[in-house]
Amino acid sequence: MNLSCIIVEDLQVATNYLIKCCEKSKLVEVKGHFTNVPDALSFVNENTVDLIFLDVEMPGPNGFELLDQIAFLPKIILTTSKKEYAYDAFEYKVTDFLKKPFSYERFLEAMQKVQAAPGVAPGAAGGDTETSSDHIYIKSEGKLVRLSNDSILFMESMGDYVKFVTADKKYITHNTIKNLEDKVNKQHFLKVHRSYIVNLHKIDDLRENCLFIKGAEIPVSKAFKSIVISRLNII
Repeated sequence: MNLSCIIVEDLQVATNYLIKCCEKSKLVEVKGHFTNVPDALSFVNENTVDLIFLDVEMPGPNGFELLDQIAFLPKIILTTSKKEYAYDAFEYKVTDFLKKPFSYERFLEAMQKVQAAPGVAPGAAGGDTETSSDHIYIKSEGKLVRLSNDSILFMESMGDYVKFVTADKKYITHNTIKNLEDKVNKQHFLKVHRSYIVNLHKIDDLRENCLFIKGAEIPVSKAFKSIVISRLNII
């Protein structure tokens, strides 16, 4: 399977060229094209892709502001006509930096870097490769934070944000429980309520329609209770 990507670019001619490069290479499938950050952010918060081709200068928020808000960070290839963004690209740890105009050969070089990057495999965003990892990265307070699965107690919905609760700290990130449900390691985590995903290995006890993790009381929906019980090691 090919890698999946979206293109965030306000110039149609630049978008058309990228699409042609993707199709010619047969390495990556374009899942969508967005001309502004809000629309792209809305898409990636509900759908997972392996790669984003990201322009910097667009109407409204710029490309770096997308990286500040996105919760689940795929590989990023910046596409811009200005060299001065190279330092920012380095700071955001993007996979590659394509200065417009770029050749098809240069595009292929960038794709080789994506393929060689850790954690990337064809179809990774749609299969079990990502969710089988022993850790995740979340965007919180303007930086990427690495959280091991074992350190996370539970996740709680806060509208358009999610609170990640660990034993010693809480992190707020722009995301939704619905989106996270498909991305977290299902051996560790289970959705028990429309507003909660819990680490199954951290449950202390289960009473009626709630469970407890380190003193925190978490509601369990009737629709999920039988699933929760089936996942516990009851003897």
